[in-house]
Amino acid sequence: MKRFLFMTALSLAALFAHPVFADGHGKAGIHVMKPWARATPPGAANGAVFMTLMNKSQKPDRLMSVSSPVATKAELHTHKMDGTVMRMRHVEAMTVGSNSTKILKPGGFHVMLFGLKKPLKKGQTFSMTLKFEYAGTKTIDVTVHKIGAMKPSSSSGMHHKH
Repeated sequence: MKRFLFMTALSLAALFAHPVFADGHGKAGIHVMKPWARATPPGAANGAVFMTLMNKSQKPDRLMSVSSPVATKAELHTHKMDGTVMRMRHVEAMTVGSNSTKILKPGGFHVMLFGLKKPLKKGQTFSMTLKFEYAGTKTIDVTVHKIGAMKPSSSSGMHHKH
């Protein structure tokens, strides 16, 4: 009987350690919160996406790449001072430390969308795929806010699909 209980407990522990269970509310893993973009004027070729990444695991993770069907290319970017001028720079990956949060926001880390297929319009949502080194691939819904928005409205919450 003890062996049966031990084997059952071991099986359950292995099941819940599996990556499929590593990303739920209140569980370890990367959580993507409040993904949003600014609307773009007609004819704009590029756009930007912002969000909050929360790593609830004991080990750092890295956002390795991004993609979206609304653009021909998506890249991770940040802003850096070049003398007295703030310039946007491509980054290969973005680290989210263990038990920490990384905020992607205007003037800081963000996702650039190049070659928009259509302008981004306020109220629209579109999908984006994020590829993490350990958490794997996550597809999220991005909500478009007004042109020039500096933060998401309070109505956009946690938007990710599995």
